[in-house]
Amino acid sequence: MNAQSNLGTLLTDTLANTLDVSVPLFRPELCLAATVVLLLLCRILPVLKHADSALVALGGVAFGLWYAWSDFKALPAGGDLLAGRQELFTGLLVYDSLTAYVRLLLMGFLVLYILFTKVSEIPDREDGADFYTLVLGSTLGMCLMASANHLLMVFMAIEMASVPSYALAGLLKGRKASSEAALKYAVYGAGAAGIMLYGLSLLAGVLGTCHLPSMAVELAKVAHVGSDGGSVMVLSLGGLMLAVGLAFKLSAVPFHFWCPDVFEGAAAEVGAFLSVASKAAAVALLLRVTFGLGVPAGGLGVPAGGEAAAQSLAALGETRHFMVYVVALMAAVTCTLGNLAAYGQTNMKRLLAYSTIAHAGYLMMGVAAAIAMAGVTASGTRDAVSAVAFYLGTYVFMNLGAFAIVALLRNTLRSEEISSYAGLVRTSPGIVVAMAVVLVSLIGLPPLAGFVAKFLVFSSIVEAITAGAERPLLLVLLVIGGLNTVISLFYYLRVLKVMTFDPPSDERATEPFSLVSLPGAVVTAFVLPVVGFGLFWSGLYAAAQLAGAFAS
Repeated sequence: MNAQSNLGTLLTDTLANTLDVSVPLFRPELCLAATVVLLLLCRILPVLKHADSALVALGGVAFGLWYAWSDFKALPAGGDLLAGRQELFTGLLVYDSLTAYVRLLLMGFLVLYILFTKVSEIPDREDGADFYTLVLGSTLGMCLMASANHLLMVFMAIEMASVPSYALAGLLKGRKASSEAALKYAVYGAGAAGIMLYGLSLLAGVLGTCHLPSMAVELAKVAHVGSDGGSVMVLSLGGLMLAVGLAFKLSAVPFHFWCPDVFEGAAAEVGAFLSVASKAAAVALLLRVTFGLGVPAGGLGVPAGGEAAAQSLAALGETRHFMVYVVALMAAVTCTLGNLAAYGQTNMKRLLAYSTIAHAGYLMMGVAAAIAMAGVTASGTRDAVSAVAFYLGTYVFMNLGAFAIVALLRNTLRSEEISSYAGLVRTSPGIVVAMAVVLVSLIGLPPLAGFVAKFLVFSSIVEAITAGAERPLLLVLLVIGGLNTVISLFYYLRVLKVMTFDPPSDERATEPFSLVSLPGAVVTAFVLPVVGFGLFWSGLYAAAQLAGAFAS
């Protein structure tokens, strides 16, 4: 009878917690799920077959954006992590300032993205419901990636984000390159998922738990008490296998091979989605996993109960040291290969794919600096995470703007080759100026948003070096980051050189692309924030600092 009573109490408490705490903080994801169901009904029910799927998707995402904004505005003043952090659904997910920020970013991106695809006319009306179902389903997985607090949710979230992306890559029916891109993406993703899942099983088997904060406690015990070399080796191997899955989503070297082929074979609209949304979610998950395993629950502020927490933080020093070296090495190689490989590209989408790989390297540099400072200074750690969050915010507009220009020029020129842009300044000077703004911002030159983003990331590395955190490694990383910025200057400017100085081909369509049009208005809407956040960046940085509070 007592056992039945305890079970009944447990179920009652769990249900009450789910309805009172978890569901209200899960409303944006529920809006996406409900919209996916509605879009599927649009394909099934005759009464809804004539509904515009883009408007249906936009309406659902608008509700999700409203809830995401409300939750973000309701975060505790000053970004107090202990006051704002809340575990959801019995610890599977966690809600904090990072979750709120990334979720808001993804919802805002979706609104812009749906408007962009409506103007670019891919997908067409027949495939619209299927396309937006896949996009919203993948974004739902990305929201879960940002809030994962359990190894099972890490795996499920990555797969929820990845599987719809495989189908999106093959959206262009009857096109061999698109089908090939989808097949390569799916095969490579399946391999990465298998390796990651085996790594998760190794970590859970040795530590006896899948809950990230509990795993940090067990890791601290292993480090404090000591363990046989076999356990340490298994933990290291499991961590590296987990890194494979994260690197696949980040398109980080050496798990980047899918990226250029998929971007070239898929529609530019799909490339924009994979480049921006997938990157934001993957970086958030990287932060979530590294801080979940490298910092004891409660953060760096050493919560009440304090001496034990301080000892745990010190004991996890070796874990953080291992993470810093893995992330920093991958960041340096990823950034360098992405920039060097972009040189010989003749297809604009393929060039932007390597650009995406390079920017993943810059983002991982900020993550490495944040992990390095986790055991040194809470304010420095927060600044580093804030720099990464700011970078993600500006990256939305930079890359979405670049892919939007490629897609809309494709509709006009019937080509995505860089050579087809020759002499475009003579007929369409407005679009050339827009492309110049986006590409110069991707380089990281002032006074555009990309400069501020890179400056903040490099400043966080300098701050870590000054604080004495992994000084030799981060000093080399800083030099590599600076050199890569110079290297990227050449291939970005090569595109502008073709647009402005090369003579136009006689075979090219002469129809000009005017910014005084609906497609022009979409391009302008993406480009103006790139300029605005470069000149007036304090508002976005304040939001990014709030996101960085999760690590303080």
